[in-house]
Amino acid sequence: MGTNVISIETFRSWLADGEELAVLDIRDPSVVGYASPLFATNLPAERVLGEIDRFIPRNVVRTVLVDGGDGDGERLAEELKTVGRRNVFALAGGIPAWVATGQDLPTFDIPGVDFSVAIKNEKNTPATSVEELEALRKAGEDVVIIDTRTVPEFLRDHVPGAVSVPGAELVLRFKDVVPSENTKVVVSCAGLPRAILGAQTLIDAGVPNPVSYLHDGTKAWTQAGWELESGRTRTYGAVTETARVFARKHIEALGKGDDFPAIDIATARQWAADANRTTYLLDVRTPEEFAEGHLEGSLSSEGGQLLGVAYRTIAVRGARVVLIDDPLGVRARTVAHWLQRRGYEIAILLVDFDAGRLGEVA
Repeated sequence: MGTNVISIETFRSWLADGEELAVLDIRDPSVVGYASPLFATNLPAERVLGEIDRFIPRNVVRTVLVDGGDGDGERLAEELKTVGRRNVFALAGGIPAWVATGQDLPTFDIPGVDFSVAIKNEKNTPATSVEELEALRKAGEDVVIIDTRTVPEFLRDHVPGAVSVPGAELVLRFKDVVPSENTKVVVSCAGLPRAILGAQTLIDAGVPNPVSYLHDGTKAWTQAGWELESGRTRTYGAVTETARVFARKHIEALGKGDDFPAIDIATARQWAADANRTTYLLDVRTPEEFAEGHLEGSLSSEGGQLLGVAYRTIAVRGARVVLIDDPLGVRARTVAHWLQRRGYEIAILLVDFDAGRLGEVA
């Protein structure tokens, strides 16, 4: 075994030791699919050299490259050492060897389905089947279907009549999408995780409407033999003042008992420059807002995605995570509420992007 290669036993010990650790599944995304068996960040081999700094800001962080058993990991580990990353290793045998060791395997992050189902079981989150939803629609019931995935996912396909409101935007935009307290609300995604967390977010926030999640979402809809809708049929719009007032009140209910440090820009930059600790500056606003203006060094990380698939962005286990939002902070507090339950160390940075130069693109 080469000096750039670690055994499965060593890797297991690193996953359990509590120190900072980055794991990259470097296989092609078409092979990885929705998630790596390790629930690690998928960064294909051909992009590692060019993009590793974005995912792993500090050169000294222990980094494990997991390939398809083809030796790409060892080759890349050697190349990365020539550019100053001397703490990079390949996992012996890659994913095939890891999977072959058995089913009871630790993972880099908690699988989204496991986490959301645990929340559902703890909170008894109400569910609606696709058959029940279709019966409500045919009966002319006052019902709104909210799709909590990203807008591109919504555009590809969604349950007919659904409105696109990504997960972190739910409390902020709820009153604009559901003006009547009598409307039944059914939260949907492609399967379970984001639908369950979206529904439970609204329930815990104390919205007056009856709320449930659509069991198995678009997957169940197609399995029932029905066609999905595509295109920009209904998506969220600009937030009204009525919605802001509603969100300010209900985010307090959601975050009751939460206690996240609020930091300023100077502290965020100091943390990001800390040679001894990794810090992510993640802007949880919409991609459109980020494009209009953001803080230097921050990454666009749509809040709804962080709720379900944090490992796609946060490649360093044990890192600090700073969630950046506008002064109302509804999205940051929504994301923080759930991420802290997954063991992340969270701080919140609220920025008035309309004031002076603070929000200008660097």
